[in-house]
Amino acid sequence: MENLKNECHVLIAIFPGQGHINPSLQFSKKLINLGVKVTLSCSLTAFNRIKNLPKIEGLTFAPFSDGYDGNFKGSFDEYHLLNSAIKIHGSEFIANLIKSKAKNGCPFTRVIYTIIMDWAGLVAKKFNIPSTLFWIQPATVFDIYYYRFTNFANYFKNCDSQDQIIELPGLPSLSSSDFPSFVFDDVKSNDWAVESIKRQIEILNSEENPRILVNTFDALELNALRVLKNVTMVGIGPSIPSSFLDEKDRKDNFFVADMIESENNYMEWLDARANKSVIYIAFGSYAEISNQWMEEIGQGLLKCGRPFLWVIRETLNGEKPEENLTCKDELEKIGRIVRWCSQMEVLKHPSVGCFLTHCGWNSTLESLASGVPIVACPIWNDQVCNAKLIQDVWKIGVRVNANREGIVKRDEFERCIEIVMGGSEEGEELRKNVKKWKDLAKEAMKENGSSNVNLKAYVNEFLLGHC
Repeated sequence: MENLKNECHVLIAIFPGQGHINPSLQFSKKLINLGVKVTLSCSLTAFNRIKNLPKIEGLTFAPFSDGYDGNFKGSFDEYHLLNSAIKIHGSEFIANLIKSKAKNGCPFTRVIYTIIMDWAGLVAKKFNIPSTLFWIQPATVFDIYYYRFTNFANYFKNCDSQDQIIELPGLPSLSSSDFPSFVFDDVKSNDWAVESIKRQIEILNSEENPRILVNTFDALELNALRVLKNVTMVGIGPSIPSSFLDEKDRKDNFFVADMIESENNYMEWLDARANKSVIYIAFGSYAEISNQWMEEIGQGLLKCGRPFLWVIRETLNGEKPEENLTCKDELEKIGRIVRWCSQMEVLKHPSVGCFLTHCGWNSTLESLASGVPIVACPIWNDQVCNAKLIQDVWKIGVRVNANREGIVKRDEFERCIEIVMGGSEEGEELRKNVKKWKDLAKEAMKENGSSNVNLKAYVNEFLLGHC
């Protein structure tokens, strides 16, 4: 095994979003445990936000400048500028890194890359290095994109009614409102993301027997993982710290280190709350919600009257959004508002009874693996499809309904929270289901579990076999 560690070297190229970094880091740990050396490469836009890089034998970091290095001040409508800079600077950096490692006798034997990083696979191809996509969203979402940009393209063009039920092979019945936002997205500012996904699928279809790794597990999405005939999808998730699945000591197994200074006393506050009494609210690292939405959430929390822990980040301009809440003083009497928290630690805390989330895939898997039911409040992208799966397929939560103006009202937040937190038959069923999926997630990551077996097979066939 020691010789393999010295000979088999993988480069993992990551888009600089925490939703990409966290699962990639956990994936890297698994590869290292199987005897593979890993170099993680990402732009300084992400690295500059990390306080302390984890030190793991066999893992090295190769950050590069994207020209902004964490100082990009544009809105999401201008995100194409950052993506373009990452691609231009990253392509040159990775090409030079590949040449340097080969010259120094430690060549890369494979390049693995996340969503929006299709260009990294093309760089690898120039050096005759095989590459693999690590899909960090559900298999169901990949299937939808694949159908959209291949043989079902015309079918999608006719789906203009939100009430129309759409049947796609291997997937649950969907309406157009259940699809990832990029599927029907005609917003010019999102062209860069849509084009990247299309290019990715074109690249896969140009390969012989293409294979992608997916951050999911067989029991959760068996049909979605198997339905495509031209692409082999390999479930290797959930890609979260193993200690949160096997209940070992968690001290040395957190995610990427704190992105900002934390407020430590929220854990003591949770310790003082009753079992399953707290509503945890967080909308990820980048999602921004309007003041109106925040007000409705706040008023909904007051109507419930239950203790809550709400993560509200400062804006890019340093503003504190909670200062705009008319009900801030009343809210602080029953709950806590913090800038940041260790989400997995919070979700594992016995006082937490539900998670009000935007349904990012990492948050969804973390909640599922922790056995915490969900109030689903998706904003865009894959979150919309994730919410559909949460409510109607896995039945581990309820999805809030927006009004015609796209706003979720306080009464709706109260209704959904009470379903999940209350003692109704529906709430009991949700808690029963989420425990089932928690146990299945834990099973998948065991030594002989499906995800572990799948990853070992990939490593043996596609990595060690070429070292």
